[in-house]
Amino acid sequence: MTGLVVCVAVLAVASAYGVLHRRRSGRVRVRGRDDGKRLGAAELGEELGERATLVQFSSAFCAPCRATRRVLVEVAGMVPGVTHVEIDAEDNLDLVRRLDILKTPTVLVLDAGGNVVRRATGQPRKADVIAALGEAV
Repeated sequence: MTGLVVCVAVLAVASAYGVLHRRRSGRVRVRGRDDGKRLGAAELGEELGERATLVQFSSAFCAPCRATRRVLVEVAGMVPGVTHVEIDAEDNLDLVRRLDILKTPTVLVLDAGGNVVRRATGQPRKADVIAALGEAV
Protein backbone atom coordinates (compact mmCIF):
# COMPACT_ATOMS: atom_id res chain seq x y z
CA MET A 1 0.00 0.00 0.00
CA THR A 2 2.87 2.41 0.81
CA GLY A 3 4.38 1.80 -2.64
CA LEU A 4 1.13 2.81 -4.33
CA VAL A 5 0.93 6.04 -2.32
CA VAL A 6 4.54 6.91 -3.21
CA CYS A 7 3.90 6.14 -6.88
CA VAL A 8 0.79 8.36 -6.98
CA ALA A 9 2.66 11.18 -5.19
CA VAL A 10 5.58 11.01 -7.64
CA LEU A 11 3.20 11.05 -10.61
CA ALA A 12 1.32 14.06 -9.19
CA VAL A 13 4.53 16.04 -8.60
CA ALA A 14 5.90 15.16 -12.04
CA SER A 15 2.62 16.17 -13.71
CA ALA A 16 2.53 19.49 -11.86
CA TYR A 17 6.13 20.20 -12.88
CA GLY A 18 5.36 19.33 -16.51
CA VAL A 19 2.36 21.65 -16.65
CA LEU A 20 4.31 24.51 -15.06
CA HIS A 21 7.29 23.99 -17.38
CA ARG A 22 5.06 23.94 -20.45
CA ARG A 23 3.27 27.15 -19.43
CA ARG A 24 6.55 29.02 -18.86
CA SER A 25 8.40 27.78 -21.96
CA GLY A 26 8.39 30.26 -24.83
CA ARG A 27 6.83 33.09 -22.86
CA VAL A 28 8.28 36.47 -23.82
CA ARG A 29 9.00 38.38 -20.63
CA VAL A 30 11.02 41.14 -19.04
CA ARG A 31 13.90 39.91 -16.92
CA GLY A 32 15.42 42.25 -14.35
CA ARG A 33 18.92 40.87 -14.90
CA ASP A 34 18.76 42.04 -18.54
CA ASP A 35 18.75 45.72 -17.55
CA GLY A 36 21.71 47.51 -19.09
CA LYS A 37 22.67 44.63 -21.39
CA ARG A 38 23.31 45.84 -24.90
CA LEU A 39 24.39 44.23 -28.16
CA GLY A 40 25.92 45.96 -31.14
CA ALA A 41 26.41 45.11 -34.78
CA ALA A 42 29.96 43.88 -34.08
CA GLU A 43 28.72 41.24 -31.62
CA LEU A 44 25.79 40.19 -33.80
CA GLY A 45 27.71 40.06 -37.05
CA GLU A 46 24.87 42.01 -38.71
CA GLU A 47 23.36 45.47 -38.49
CA LEU A 48 20.61 46.16 -35.97
CA GLY A 49 17.06 46.62 -37.25
CA GLU A 50 15.67 50.14 -37.57
CA ARG A 51 12.92 49.44 -35.03
CA ALA A 52 13.96 46.20 -33.33
CA THR A 53 16.11 43.10 -33.67
CA LEU A 54 15.15 39.52 -32.83
CA VAL A 55 18.27 37.64 -31.72
CA GLN A 56 17.95 33.86 -31.59
CA PHE A 57 20.53 31.67 -29.86
CA SER A 58 20.44 28.17 -31.37
CA SER A 59 22.41 24.96 -31.44
CA ALA A 60 22.88 22.42 -34.21
CA PHE A 61 20.75 19.59 -32.83
CA CYS A 62 17.91 21.68 -31.39
CA ALA A 63 14.56 20.78 -32.97
CA PRO A 64 12.62 23.71 -31.41
CA CYS A 65 15.29 26.05 -32.83
CA ARG A 66 14.14 25.31 -36.39
CA ALA A 67 10.51 26.06 -35.53
CA THR A 68 11.57 29.22 -33.69
CA ARG A 69 13.59 30.32 -36.74
CA ARG A 70 10.48 29.98 -38.94
CA VAL A 71 8.38 32.05 -36.53
CA LEU A 72 10.99 34.81 -36.19
CA VAL A 73 11.67 35.03 -39.94
CA GLU A 74 7.93 35.33 -40.54
CA VAL A 75 7.54 38.05 -37.91
CA ALA A 76 10.57 39.97 -39.25
CA GLY A 77 9.03 39.80 -42.72
CA MET A 78 5.68 41.09 -41.46
CA VAL A 79 6.89 43.99 -39.31
CA PRO A 80 8.84 46.75 -41.10
CA GLY A 81 12.19 47.70 -39.55
CA VAL A 82 12.62 44.41 -37.68
CA THR A 83 15.49 42.05 -38.42
CA HIS A 84 16.20 38.49 -37.30
CA VAL A 85 19.71 37.39 -36.36
CA GLU A 86 20.52 33.78 -35.49
CA ILE A 87 23.63 33.07 -33.40
CA ASP A 88 25.13 29.62 -32.90
CA ALA A 89 25.46 29.28 -29.13
CA GLU A 90 28.29 26.75 -29.39
CA ASP A 91 30.45 29.10 -31.46
CA ASN A 92 29.83 32.16 -29.27
CA LEU A 93 30.31 30.92 -25.70
CA ASP A 94 31.61 34.25 -24.37
CA LEU A 95 28.46 36.01 -25.54
CA VAL A 96 26.28 33.17 -24.19
CA ARG A 97 27.89 33.47 -20.76
CA ARG A 98 27.67 37.26 -20.71
CA LEU A 99 23.95 37.19 -21.55
CA ASP A 100 23.10 34.25 -19.24
CA ILE A 101 21.79 32.03 -22.03
CA LEU A 102 21.03 28.73 -20.32
CA LYS A 103 19.22 26.78 -23.06
CA THR A 104 18.37 26.92 -26.72
CA PRO A 105 16.37 28.36 -28.26
CA THR A 106 16.56 31.65 -26.42
CA VAL A 107 15.24 34.76 -28.15
CA LEU A 108 16.24 38.28 -27.15
CA VAL A 109 14.21 41.26 -28.33
CA LEU A 110 16.44 44.30 -28.80
CA ASP A 111 15.24 47.85 -29.28
CA ALA A 112 16.69 50.10 -32.01
CA GLY A 113 19.66 50.94 -29.76
CA GLY A 114 20.53 47.29 -29.13
CA ASN A 115 19.26 47.17 -25.53
CA VAL A 116 17.73 43.86 -24.40
CA VAL A 117 14.07 44.60 -23.61
CA ARG A 118 12.48 41.13 -23.65
CA ARG A 119 13.58 37.50 -23.51
CA ALA A 120 11.95 34.16 -24.33
CA THR A 121 13.39 30.78 -23.42
CA GLY A 122 11.92 27.99 -25.50
CA GLN A 123 9.81 28.29 -28.63
CA PRO A 124 7.77 31.52 -28.54
CA ARG A 125 4.41 32.00 -30.18
CA LYS A 126 4.14 34.44 -33.07
CA ALA A 127 1.53 36.60 -31.28
CA ASP A 128 3.77 36.92 -28.21
CA VAL A 129 6.74 38.03 -30.33
CA ILE A 130 4.64 40.63 -32.15
CA ALA A 131 3.32 41.95 -28.81
CA ALA A 132 6.88 42.17 -27.46
CA LEU A 133 7.93 44.16 -30.54
CA GLY A 134 5.11 46.62 -29.86
CA GLU A 135 6.52 47.20 -26.39
CA ALA A 136 10.13 47.42 -27.63
CA VAL A 137 9.53 50.37 -29.93
